[in-house]
Amino acid sequence: MTARSTRLLVGLLAGAGATHFLAPAPYDAIVPEALPGSPRAWTRASGVAELALAAAVAHPATRRAGALLTAGFFTAVFPANVKMAYDWRHRPAPLKAAAYARLPVQVPLVMWALKVSRSAAPRG
Repeated sequence: MTARSTRLLVGLLAGAGATHFLAPAPYDAIVPEALPGSPRAWTRASGVAELALAAAVAHPATRRAGALLTAGFFTAVFPANVKMAYDWRHRPAPLKAAAYARLPVQVPLVMWALKVSRSAAPRG
């Protein structure tokens, strides 16, 4: 895995994490109702998680663990994408298509994070 790919993953995580605070409403809307607490609390928590993951992946000493945790995070947020696709099923075709397109995109995101973890220098 190239250094460029790692930097891109860090940028994706940092950018997404920042948008959770700069424009939280779209994230609030896709928090599954089954989760306890307010959607905004979950939006903020996931934003903090993405920023922390970006920092972990950015540093060589924590890259392997950070990238593995990122793969887990990408998996954990999949229910929010399912909720969005369901909620948007009656929206205009381009929006509905975008919501459905997010579903299979999680797979390459998880694979990308796993590749970054495997390419990280072994600890010890």
